[in-house]
Amino acid sequence: MATLSGQTTVTTAGSAVQLGSQIVNAPVMVKALPGNTGVMYVGNVSADVSSANGLPLSAGEVVIFPWVGNLSTLWVDSSVDGEKVAWLVLDV
Repeated sequence: MATLSGQTTVTTAGSAVQLGSQIVNAPVMVKALPGNTGVMYVGNVSADVSSANGLPLSAGEVVIFPWVGNLSTLWVDSSVDGEKVAWLVLDV
């Protein structure tokens, strides 16, 4: 069975990482972890998501993408080293 949820860490602020590599073909919720101290940025600009072009998520905030074919199409970055987002597939 495929993993239906997970967490992604941005080790180095300013260096965007892919949300994952799994094919999901479903809606996905992304949430900035409540313990984050900075802002997370989410987007689909390959390796270039930042405060200039990403959707900002403060600690505890959520965005739902109505359909995601592959988690690798979504990128996250943060304003603080080591911050995380959690993701959850909503419909399988």
